[in-house]
Amino acid sequence: MDVLVLIGRILFALLFLGAGMGHFSQREMMTGYVASKGVPAAGLMVPFSGAVSILGGLMVAVGVWPDLGALLLVAFLVPTAVLMHGFWRETDPASKANEQTQFLKDLSLAGAALALFAFFASAGDELGLLVLGPVFTL
Repeated sequence: MDVLVLIGRILFALLFLGAGMGHFSQREMMTGYVASKGVPAAGLMVPFSGAVSILGGLMVAVGVWPDLGALLLVAFLVPTAVLMHGFWRETDPASKANEQTQFLKDLSLAGAALALFAFFASAGDELGLLVLGPVFTL
């Protein structure tokens, strides 16, 4: 089971690692996009959210306090869903449908990250293939 959980952690984290890297490699474009959504301090929020995404993804994948890493991902995903994908503000039907899909994707991933948090915190040190075990205990 340890190997399956490790593979699942790595596969789950790939999205956040790639997205986080994009926050830095495409910083100017992303800052403009974030600013167009009305997010304050877009120039600061893009690298900050990129760092949170990378850090949380690495913590889950590598197994360094993976429960805390999963919580970081929840803290990244929920505000992103609300601030960046407010489908209720869209008037164009295609844009509304696209933003609703992105909103629900972010919330679904937040739910998965929350479930991983609970899994890591309840399994504790019994979960193998970790560098540093969970911070929290459930």
